[in-house]
Amino acid sequence: MAAQKINEAHEHIAKAEKCLKTSLTKWKPDFDSAASEYAKAAVCFKNAKQYDQAKDAYLKEAEYHTENKTLFHAAKAIEQAGMMMKEQKKMPEAIQYIEKACMMYMENGTPDTAAMALDRAGKLIEPINLEKAVDLYQKAAGVFENEDRLRQAVELLGKASRLLVRLRRLDEAAVALQKEKNMYKEIENFPMCFKKTTAQVLIHLHRGDYVAADKCVRESYSLPGYSGSEDCIAMETLLQGYDEQDEDQVYRVCNSPLLKYMDNDYAKLAISLRVPGGGGKKKKAPAAPQGGASGAPAAADEEEDDYEGGLC
Repeated sequence: MAAQKINEAHEHIAKAEKCLKTSLTKWKPDFDSAASEYAKAAVCFKNAKQYDQAKDAYLKEAEYHTENKTLFHAAKAIEQAGMMMKEQKKMPEAIQYIEKACMMYMENGTPDTAAMALDRAGKLIEPINLEKAVDLYQKAAGVFENEDRLRQAVELLGKASRLLVRLRRLDEAAVALQKEKNMYKEIENFPMCFKKTTAQVLIHLHRGDYVAADKCVRESYSLPGYSGSEDCIAMETLLQGYDEQDEDQVYRVCNSPLLKYMDNDYAKLAISLRVPGGGGKKKKAPAAPQGGASGAPAAADEEEDDYEGGLC
């Protein structure tokens, strides 16, 4: 089966080369037909799992589409060449081809296609290179933003923000989250603004910047429905506990369902938050021991609880 597909591929390449020949009666090469034959050859190589030869055929297809001034089809072929690199687990090379295709989509006046390709590239590279994934998601978000497609843009910004948190690039994550929040405000998705405020507070407290965290909450009072909401009360309680170095209060808020069931990267920030100088222990002992046990073991149990709860 594979041998048959490889033979078919070579037949298509021979036809393509014939299309490119000129003669006394044929003055110009037939780039369109050559591109079509190379596309068929690429599919045959792909089906035979000859991915490197398939990549070369897709690049030839792209070359002749470019000669024929059909840039959109050239970009599609280059993107497919990238996917052949992906099949060989050559992710950096795959991303290079996809990024090149995206530039051609932009030149061709199809920015949405470019943004979607950048998003796909981000998903491909994310398991092995978070930094590059952040870059690709932010580029895709920028393309959608320029097209006033804010819902798509903000979703991609959210991906980038979470990866910045995972990379512990918290200063950049704070800036990205503010941009997300502004976009959600613009499209009047206020409940998501509330969630982004909570994420901002967690990031700023991990940065040790109480003032910035407090400012985020104060600015959010202007959002319809925020003041008095569950999110608002939780953040006010958290900031009060953090400011007063009340470890028990901080622990209760950070281990509440509201925070523990956020996106995993933010949930990790919540359950790992400690007040300055707290050493990871609670400040307050329980008022009365549970289950008739003595006070001392109960206090020890409380210390252990700091590390319970897990991630969601």
